[in-house]
Amino acid sequence: MTKIEAEKRIIKLRKLINDYRYHYHVLDESIMSEAAADSLKHELSLLETEFPELITPDSPTQRVAGKPLDKFTKVAHEKRMISLADVFSEEEVKDWITRNEKLIPGGKITEFFTDIKMDGLACSLKYRDGVFVQAVTRGDGLVGEDVTLNVKTIENVPLKIDVDVAEVRGEIVIFKKDFERLNELQRKKGEAEFANPRNLAAGSIRQLDPRIAASRPLKFIAYDLVTPDSLTWKEAYEKLRAFGFQTSNEDKVFKSSEIRQLFKYINDLDEYRKGLKFNTDGMVIKINDRAVYDSLGIVGKTPRGAVAFKFPAEESTTVVRDIVISIGRTGAATPVAILDPVAVAGTTVRHASLHNADEIARLDVRIGDTVIIYKAGDIIPQVKEVLVSLRPDKTVPFDYEKALKEQYPELEFVRPAGEVVYRVKGESLDLILKRAIEYYASKPALNIEGLGEKNVEALIHAGLVNSIADLYRLNVVDVAKLDRFGEISARNLVEAIDLSRKPKLAKFITALGIRHVGAATATSLARRFKSLKALVEATEEELLSIDDIGKVVAESILAWFSDEDNLKLLAELEELGVKVQNETDTNLPLAGKSYIVTGTLESMGREEAEDKLRELGATVTSSVTKQTTALIVGEKPGKSKTDKAEKLGIATMDEDGFLKLIS
Repeated sequence: MTKIEAEKRIIKLRKLINDYRYHYHVLDESIMSEAAADSLKHELSLLETEFPELITPDSPTQRVAGKPLDKFTKVAHEKRMISLADVFSEEEVKDWITRNEKLIPGGKITEFFTDIKMDGLACSLKYRDGVFVQAVTRGDGLVGEDVTLNVKTIENVPLKIDVDVAEVRGEIVIFKKDFERLNELQRKKGEAEFANPRNLAAGSIRQLDPRIAASRPLKFIAYDLVTPDSLTWKEAYEKLRAFGFQTSNEDKVFKSSEIRQLFKYINDLDEYRKGLKFNTDGMVIKINDRAVYDSLGIVGKTPRGAVAFKFPAEESTTVVRDIVISIGRTGAATPVAILDPVAVAGTTVRHASLHNADEIARLDVRIGDTVIIYKAGDIIPQVKEVLVSLRPDKTVPFDYEKALKEQYPELEFVRPAGEVVYRVKGESLDLILKRAIEYYASKPALNIEGLGEKNVEALIHAGLVNSIADLYRLNVVDVAKLDRFGEISARNLVEAIDLSRKPKLAKFITALGIRHVGAATATSLARRFKSLKALVEATEEELLSIDDIGKVVAESILAWFSDEDNLKLLAELEELGVKVQNETDTNLPLAGKSYIVTGTLESMGREEAEDKLRELGATVTSSVTKQTTALIVGEKPGKSKTDKAEKLGIATMDEDGFLKLIS
């Protein structure tokens, strides 16, 4: 075949393969068998191999996953990706309409555009000269991450559209039937099932290896066409479909005189949404006229011209086994109910926020009570009602101040006048944040070079760091502007932070700064639970089954992983590319043995020596007991330790013996 003949054949093959892709992956119908389509793709691949100069970026063969990335690149959105304000009733929708009609010329909204609210990962696709060139996650709305290689593997994403320049926004989702099929495979392999379609879709796109995204049945559902043209929302949807994008097909337009029909549609949708192919928790309502919509502007992160009507939350009943109090990053004490695990809204719920002492008193919730819990899109579910008729005998009202003293005996709390929240006395937000970051970066934790006390203060004072997650948003240009930094020191700091993106599980647990959880306890937790996800979902019984964890430590761990701010932090770190490494070694050479390091070693610091022992499976303690395997003795050892070791007949080991042991 000549090059001219090959080019003609390639053009025809691409058109037919793209027609098959569109019908199969967008319209959910087939124009030929999968085997026939595979045969056409194979022929196309062979021709492109023979004539590589004929390969184009929009060829169906270019969907194949490439090599894994080292990290995701940050990309600023040309136009901000926004979030929507939630409403929960007809009255709130009417209030929203009234507020907007006071702001627009003529004082009247003519049409509303509605669409199903997809439960997925928001993403922006960019096209240049009609060819797909980039995909960026929403991120914080201003800056996202480049996930082009992953999104390119999604079969219903057109690689070429009939327009020169365009930005298309939508949600990346996994349909219910595909999710069930994946979990069926997980069960057959004896592996853990995936929690829900939304998390799986987001997690698939957040993988550095595009082959993982390619192996998952991901779908891109378009909902916005960013264009300078003055299109209504309805017209934008029609163009998206004409370009070959899949939409929800649940979009409708209602005139302002049809507001009753709009509310009826919402109620009807709440009934039949369970039969939809994708998960949804509400409906988006927008002013259809894009010019009016844009003129109303944005308040905070939400546009005035749209709201998300959230459907009633799913509910379930369970039993309160304990009430623990979490100290958040602002020093606020937040009570959390520890529950018998129960499925709500597609996830397993183990905790529920009780907000504050007044809320506990209002509900009169007690340990042992059966409660109704609900989830309305929040990370932490809420307690709706106590079923008093099921209350066990001899329960007592929860004494909040007594619980504070029992759970935090060394801290003093104060409840400022007019507030409902108890706070740690004498602690400022900046001081708490400074301590948290210093500990996160310390040697026992992630050992991030350059994040000492003064540098942390400088970063916080400049407003560059307002949480631990902000460390991973730092860039050389911004850091270099600070008084304490030049370009080289700024680059060194950013590179040191980047090196901490794949921490070992035990080190990461230590870095979180959970009260009563030092390096030794963190190591025990890592060995017991193997992954951060398993630790987050741990029950009190599972925690208490670990030898060196008692009730106080277990409650502290449960409280930390029940705090909404902490869970948001973990999710944010994951989105920023922090991938905690699972504990994999189960037959470590020093497992079951216990050591103490005393004195100064020439070859390394004491903390490094203790880390090496833990990595080999040993337990490292600070006091000599009958269970101690050996005392490792350096220069100028602690006399009390050596004397007690001699008294108990515990073996001692010099530095040479220690180095042989760890080698």
